[in-house]
Amino acid sequence: MIPVITIDGPSGSGKGTISQLVAECLGWNLLDSGAIYRVLGLAAERAGISAEQAAELTKLARELNLNFHAGKVLLDNEDISHLIRTEAAGNAASKVAVVPQVRAALLDWQRAYAKAPGLVADGRDMGTVVFPDAKIKIFLTASAEERALRRYKQLKEKGLNANLLSLVSEIQERDDRDQNRSVAPLKAPAAALNIESTSLSIDEVLELVLDRVQKIYPKLDISAPK
Repeated sequence: MIPVITIDGPSGSGKGTISQLVAECLGWNLLDSGAIYRVLGLAAERAGISAEQAAELTKLARELNLNFHAGKVLLDNEDISHLIRTEAAGNAASKVAVVPQVRAALLDWQRAYAKAPGLVADGRDMGTVVFPDAKIKIFLTASAEERALRRYKQLKEKGLNANLLSLVSEIQERDDRDQNRSVAPLKAPAAALNIESTSLSIDEVLELVLDRVQKIYPKLDISAPK
């Protein structure tokens, strides 16, 4: 059995950053499941397929020529890493992710990503659906206002325009969509370590997660993040 750590949570909770740091500390593989749905959302837009066209969208998901290589996300050998990190891409991902047939089509793809020496899986249903038998499950969250502020700062640092109130509204809309979808709704997995990070730093969250890892795998060598 390949050891798996799942880190779930809503948009902007910091799960991507924490997942990457944990993977670096352990020397494990990293699965960014959100990137898969963002890529599919982008591919659907390019193909003119809407979330209501379930059959066409599912076919597209099954045939998706997606690769992760050297920190890049490649669609049909095109580096689209920067294109899938926008708010528009996030919203597109959230819309295609509610289609049950799409989630089923991508399930095996994600599970096959669990390879030695281990996997850190970042997403919204990693601990509940994709890897329900994982020994370590983390559910990371923060207030909508705090998550919007974090995103606002990120966009400003990149020199992009952003409106804080609009970001709060978009995050609340995505939360509602993710929590109330009929298949694999966003929720804390059973027996997960719940971390409310509104008032915590990245280092403090990382320490809590690594403490749980050390308790479950006491012989595991944990190094400082690169």
